[in-house]
Amino acid sequence: MITDTQVAWRLFLAAVLGGVIGFEREKHNKRIAGFRTHILVSVGSALIMLVSIYLFEIYKGLAPVDPARIAAGVVTGIGFLGAGTIIRSGENVKGLTTAASLWTVSGIGLAVGCGFFIAGCTAAIIALATLYLLLKIPIEDK
Repeated sequence: MITDTQVAWRLFLAAVLGGVIGFEREKHNKRIAGFRTHILVSVGSALIMLVSIYLFEIYKGLAPVDPARIAAGVVTGIGFLGAGTIIRSGENVKGLTTAASLWTVSGIGLAVGCGFFIAGCTAAIIALATLYLLLKIPIEDK
C-alpha cells in the first residue's frame, strides 16, 4: 500500500512538472491554457492514477479491477479539454501546441501518480525542451 508521504510526494512532483511546462506557455503568451491549468491537469491526472492504484489494492482478489481503465479515461477526457484550447481562424490554427502540452502533462501526471518517476521527469524535460528550445529553430513557410 502507498504511504501518505508517497501520495503527497507524487502529487507535489506532478504539480511541479506540470507547472514548469505551464510556466513556459505563460512566458510565451500562450495563455489559452497556462501555468495554473497545466498544474491542475497534471495533479488531477496523478490523483486519478493514485485512486486507481488505491482501488486496485483494496479490491485485489475480491473483484476484477484494472487501474489502466481509469487512466484511459483521463486520456480521453483530456482530449475534450485540449479541444477547447484550439481556435481556428481562416487557415490559421492557434492553441494546438497548448492542447498537446495539456495532453502531455496529463500523461506526466499519470506516470508520477503510479510511481513511474523517471518517465514523468524525462517526459517533462523533453516537453519543456520541445516547447522552449525548438521555438528558437527558424522554420520557413513554404
